[in-house]
Amino acid sequence: MELLSAEQVEAIHLNSMRILEELGIEVMSNRALEVFRAAGAKIDDATMTVRIDRGLVAQALATAPAAFTLTSRNRDKQIIVGGNNINFSLVAGPPNVHDCERGRRPGSYDDYCNFIRLAHYFNAIHLIGNQVCAPVEMPANSRHLDTYRANLTYSDLSYHCTAIGTGRTMDGIRMMAISRGISLEEMATDPGVITVISVNSPRRFDDAMSDGLIAMAEHGQPVVVTPFTLMGAMAPVTMAGALSQQNAEALMGVVLTQLIRPGSPVVYGSFTSNVDMRSGAPAFGTPENTKANVASGQLARRYKLPYRTSNPNASNAADAQAIYETQMSLWGSVLGHSNLVYHAAGWLEGGLTASYEKLVLDVEMLQHMIEFLKPIAVNHDELGFDAIQGVATGGHFFGSPHTMSRYENAFYQPMVSNWQNHESWKIDGAKDATQRATGIWKRALREYEEPAMDPAIREELDAYVAKRREAIGAGEP
Repeated sequence: MELLSAEQVEAIHLNSMRILEELGIEVMSNRALEVFRAAGAKIDDATMTVRIDRGLVAQALATAPAAFTLTSRNRDKQIIVGGNNINFSLVAGPPNVHDCERGRRPGSYDDYCNFIRLAHYFNAIHLIGNQVCAPVEMPANSRHLDTYRANLTYSDLSYHCTAIGTGRTMDGIRMMAISRGISLEEMATDPGVITVISVNSPRRFDDAMSDGLIAMAEHGQPVVVTPFTLMGAMAPVTMAGALSQQNAEALMGVVLTQLIRPGSPVVYGSFTSNVDMRSGAPAFGTPENTKANVASGQLARRYKLPYRTSNPNASNAADAQAIYETQMSLWGSVLGHSNLVYHAAGWLEGGLTASYEKLVLDVEMLQHMIEFLKPIAVNHDELGFDAIQGVATGGHFFGSPHTMSRYENAFYQPMVSNWQNHESWKIDGAKDATQRATGIWKRALREYEEPAMDPAIREELDAYVAKRREAIGAGEP
């Protein structure tokens, strides 16, 4: 879908160039400042403000790839980010978890591992995001080692590196390389992990995120540059103003990746939504959020960059509000031609909670969307002339050979939708979709099978974690 006209896209582009050239972006990393200085950018050392011209932007866009592959320890689950591809990621970042039996509580390592098992179980999830919930009982400076190991042990999907500084970033890269039995040099040409650099909007790259970006780009691993632009708070209240700011901040990150390593994979990220102007609380799944997801896709395509969105919601419960807000933002992502949908399964409460039931409900929506995205067959065999003829002579579609021969594979089979008749539903306890989702995630965990791993690789990963934990405890970053 194209929500903006060509003239409007160009107006946003030109306004973004003005932001970059005249106002600049604060860059708090000394390493990044020197990279920009060497490239000819104007640096105000007192304010750490960097101003770049449109020529430098064009130079970076000329080397940034339009698509790339991401290869996990299971090469059969390699994904393509870019082109005519869409990938869905597990929820990432909440400090809390919730399920309908135990309620809302701080995240734990057990919960973390369960979410990774569920991501592995449901084939509509293609990627593990940043820590799906915070295992708060573990030390904050080393818990990333445990979550990386859980990602690799309980799943065989690619995962997100926690790019807060160089140390956490390099641990994620090295552990994926160990699991694949390859060197860092080999992984630089065949990426296996990804990260999101969240810009501290308005117009600021902090030092830890900048250093994480640099480490990823140096090693050829993809970076998703995502401004956090909530209209009315961290960005102008108008759509045009917010998109101009988002665009400038995203392009600044794109330029930095290409200055570090030309050709390094980078993704144009959008997280533009609005806040409730009465309370200041973030709002998601709103018309503004949906429009921003569509319009940002036009900007990403203008620059020939892969595109990232999210399908979040602001509901406090896995209820109707959570679903309709998620579906609104999901439609915006798909119609905007997003290649990577972050937080696609399990997000609740504006990102404060990872929900077991919401994950199941989201997977159902994702499966609906995957079916929607499949092309419609128009060959003679699929037109169903035999069924039409049967109806013309007194038959019916439901029992026709054409329909019955294709039933098993032709139609999406729902997990939680109420397809049963009313009496069966009452006998089963008259459960609503959220209640049925509880039974589904519990069954999924019972049926889950851990993916095989070479014992030697498992031993090497354990040794790496032990060594790094000791080093971090001694004060190393």
